[in-house]
Amino acid sequence: MSRPDVPPFTAIVLAAQRDGRVDPLAAEAGLANKSLALIQGAPLVRHVVDALLATPSLTRIRIVVEPQAEAAIAEAMPRGAPVDFVTAADNLADSVHAAAVGVGGPMLITTSDNVLLTPGAVRAVLAPLAAGADVTLAVATRAAVLAAHPEGQRRFYRFADDAYSNCNLYALAGPGALRAAESFRSGGQFAKKPLRMIAALGPVNLALMLLGRLTLRGALRRVSRGFGLRVEPVVLADGSHAIDVDNARTYACADALLARRRQALAA
Repeated sequence: MSRPDVPPFTAIVLAAQRDGRVDPLAAEAGLANKSLALIQGAPLVRHVVDALLATPSLTRIRIVVEPQAEAAIAEAMPRGAPVDFVTAADNLADSVHAAAVGVGGPMLITTSDNVLLTPGAVRAVLAPLAAGADVTLAVATRAAVLAAHPEGQRRFYRFADDAYSNCNLYALAGPGALRAAESFRSGGQFAKKPLRMIAALGPVNLALMLLGRLTLRGALRRVSRGFGLRVEPVVLADGSHAIDVDNARTYACADALLARRRQALAA
């Protein structure tokens, strides 16, 4: 199968501790930031960066993090990697805006704990931008996630067509699409609230979603009208992309899946 054409893009990696709190995984390892926790011999953030560096058309990586963790994360980066650091703001929306300053083209947004990210997933979420999408978000079906690992994810968003989990992976066509980030200003986890856009549009849309009257694409068409942007879902076949490292349980799942990938490559 041929690779989808993707435009040159800047990757934004959200790595800051949420609300200034020390993550339990970081605390257990005696680290200032969870991004530095080791999994399969490398820091979480290094797995993410390696996947981005292996993706054609990458131009720069901007890591959003608190200043006190910047030096340690910089040491974990490959020599000569095109990585810049951006000081995290008080909320996720402003952090994304800060990382986007000066970027005139497409942007990919993910998190530093998204260790199962692959170049294929990155290409897939960027590809619709070439066809006119303004914003894309990657999801996986419940069946695909549970097939990847039965303990990998316990939170799914149910629509009329299927139940989905978010994959911590978004793409914006350019600066004009940044207004979609405003949906996350009110707080909460950027990656764990992919339907915040729908809730922001009003109680009718939210009620339709909760009643199972909207398909995923139907819901995002409503989002598109609300923002004046074309928002498209990208359904990834590999459900492991919906498993990030949030706690000890998901760490164990991600660790097993990364080990399985390494074994498959070695074979």
